[in-house]
Amino acid sequence: MKEGFRQSMAWLHTWTGLLVGWLLFAIFCAGTSAYYQDEITLWMRPELHRAAAGPVPQEEAAARAVATLQQRAGHSPRWFINLPTEREPSVRAAWMAPRPPEGAPPLTGRRRFERAEFDPRTGAVLAAPRETRGGEFLYRLHFDLHYMPAIWGRWIVGFCAMFMLVAIATGIVTHRRIFKDFFTFRPKKGQRSWLDAHNATAVLALPYHLMITYTGLVTLMFMYMPWAPQAVYRGDEKAFFADVFPATAERDGKPAGVAAPLVPIAPLVAQARARWGGAPVGRITVNHPGDAKATVVLQRQAGRGLSSDQPVVRFDGATGALISAAGEDARPAAQTRGVMVGLHTAHFSSPLLRALFFVSGLAGCAMVATGLLLWAVKERQKYAKAVAKGGRAGFGVRLVDGLNIGAVAGMPLAIGAYFWSNRLLPVGLAERPQAEIACFFGAWALALAAGLAWPSRRMWQAVLYAGAALFAGIPLLDAATSDSPLGTTLRHGPAAVAAFDLVTLALGGCLGAAAWWVGRRKPAVRSARQRPAATTATGAVAVEAAR
Repeated sequence: MKEGFRQSMAWLHTWTGLLVGWLLFAIFCAGTSAYYQDEITLWMRPELHRAAAGPVPQEEAAARAVATLQQRAGHSPRWFINLPTEREPSVRAAWMAPRPPEGAPPLTGRRRFERAEFDPRTGAVLAAPRETRGGEFLYRLHFDLHYMPAIWGRWIVGFCAMFMLVAIATGIVTHRRIFKDFFTFRPKKGQRSWLDAHNATAVLALPYHLMITYTGLVTLMFMYMPWAPQAVYRGDEKAFFADVFPATAERDGKPAGVAAPLVPIAPLVAQARARWGGAPVGRITVNHPGDAKATVVLQRQAGRGLSSDQPVVRFDGATGALISAAGEDARPAAQTRGVMVGLHTAHFSSPLLRALFFVSGLAGCAMVATGLLLWAVKERQKYAKAVAKGGRAGFGVRLVDGLNIGAVAGMPLAIGAYFWSNRLLPVGLAERPQAEIACFFGAWALALAAGLAWPSRRMWQAVLYAGAALFAGIPLLDAATSDSPLGTTLRHGPAAVAAFDLVTLALGGCLGAAAWWVGRRKPAVRSARQRPAATTATGAVAVEAAR
């Protein structure tokens, strides 16, 4: 604290941002894409594009899905039915495989479930779509990471989120004139221009940055801070979650072993919707179908409130009588947590609000990227004289330059490679989802290796142009590999596929413009005596502190 409080906060802002900045950029990119997780998944399954012909009443879609499941999975102990939404046009169904006979090995993992997609208009099973993780992979990447146990990934992401929260708070403290600087941009000024860009992207969506970082920690608060529930409930996690999440607390008992027909599902859907003020049903779970003790559980569709916790109603599957309703009057603490999680996931948002969340997420990506680049630009000035005489910058600067290329320019390249692999890999390839993910990490690793081997302006250009080509070429790829090219989807839908092509085209244009700007911009190298005496690395300028 010898340099003063604001200067000390500038130092903390610098290092909390830099040490986890590369991983934070990946988390922001993947998390931003998750706002359109369903649209990405739909695009990556072109076999289902025709199912998006138009809306179907929920009662009809549910009845047809149940009729199909009675034919295909009549002996299954449990059915799961996800009804179509505006963003996901088909009925997604899964059912548990019947228990194996005595003496046979138990079913584990994916073998326990079978899945299919149904046409909501007819109930017919749609042509088996290609296997892919779709948008779910990017969504899970932003908090589970990959190639490691999920619990480790969540701890690492939580650690980065805490650093991010500290960086935001110290950035606000450091910038005394932060809102005035938001309206200031001085191009072609080297480090000053990067600082202005960092300020602008930070202030543009400052409430969003604070909200998304804090609520991200809240989503996993029971993992990060389990001590209070453990102390109050004496380690009984089931009792704790039953009190906090009563909608999921009830469990169904064993079947009676007496056959009984399942009641028509349409009246139950209509009754649940009436109870929720017309809100649609999102998921239907049928336990022990065809048994006298069958139950039907209906959960409200997300998006009818800020909270991520949705109420459920439970009916007797043999008589249709209402057994119970839960989650409609959540306790204040549980409701607060549900709202926090809902704010983070934005499932409640309208199309316009979701677009604003997406733009704010892109601003967060730019904020992290400009912060990383600003540190490298500032540090490079220390070696300006040596470089002018034919020397080289220090190892630390070259390492950061290489990591910046791999993280900032390499992440878009990796996402573009993931999309292209979805259409170019053989549809019947074994372990196809893992092959797509391998293409993602392969492209990312290639960009990182190239950046570390040759951390130069030309490498920035090469990686950015490669990413621009992949993103801008997606509409052409769509036209060549599916029967729903951009021209068709703009006229006849599905609108989500057309929007995906247009957004990727726009992002490709932005990456191409960035690559062009990098190529034409001449490096502005000035000696240390020509610069402000104590410019910090992240935007907290000591000259500002003296104002």
